[in-house]
Amino acid sequence: MKKTLIGTSWKMNKTLSEAMEFCQILEKFIPTLSEHIQPFIIPPFTCVRDVTRTITNSHTRCLTGVQNMHYEDCGAFTGEISPLMVKDTGAILVEMGHSERREFFGETDLTVQKKAAAALKHGLRPLICIGDSAQDMEWGTSAETVIRQMKAALSGLSPSLVEQVIIAYEPIWAIGEHGKPATPEQAEYIHIRLRAALVDLYGVETAGKVSLLYGGSVNPQNATALIARQDVDGLFIGRSTWQGEGFCQILHLIEDSQKAG
Repeated sequence: MKKTLIGTSWKMNKTLSEAMEFCQILEKFIPTLSEHIQPFIIPPFTCVRDVTRTITNSHTRCLTGVQNMHYEDCGAFTGEISPLMVKDTGAILVEMGHSERREFFGETDLTVQKKAAAALKHGLRPLICIGDSAQDMEWGTSAETVIRQMKAALSGLSPSLVEQVIIAYEPIWAIGEHGKPATPEQAEYIHIRLRAALVDLYGVETAGKVSLLYGGSVNPQNATALIARQDVDGLFIGRSTWQGEGFCQILHLIEDSQKAG
């Protein structure tokens, strides 16, 4: 049974001591969480190894990841992190394609495609972010935009590898401090279109194994309504889960909603 993925990326936030405080809160909560829910955390690079060790040692079942990765194994790429370095931290997830990386750091569909292939080559799981702009939404081209991004990222991958990929739909207009979250209906529409595109590309069985997450101003007020929608397999959450109590609150709300449903 495919698990419900609920996770957060800390972006450029948290010192090591702050990260450890977060983990201490999580250690007390996660062991009681339903096994059908898979939490994950993506810290900044300076904290990845320590967070991973802490979570593993406390048996919290929480996955960890990194916020970026180069597609080459080594070389003259000052400031970059290779797949082998990611593996060395113990992390398993690799976030890529986030709109902030695309806007500020030159991320393209081509580099995302290369990073996805490199991650899978080394047994890592790509968490590929795709998103539409406010203009896309105004023009009615949101679905076409994110389907194109997803197809480009998965280009050249076999169905068995595609099954390991996580896709996070994050509308650019919904993320950030002043973002406006997508309604459950808006998120559901895009996720249904994404799933249909995966079926066309890889067949029903493979498409059904790909986890489709929604991210963009998720909070305790809308989390359960979003996760209840068709083809929304999980949530990728920002500032609402940057404190341990907030993360645990949303995990608890989703667990209760699934039990009730």
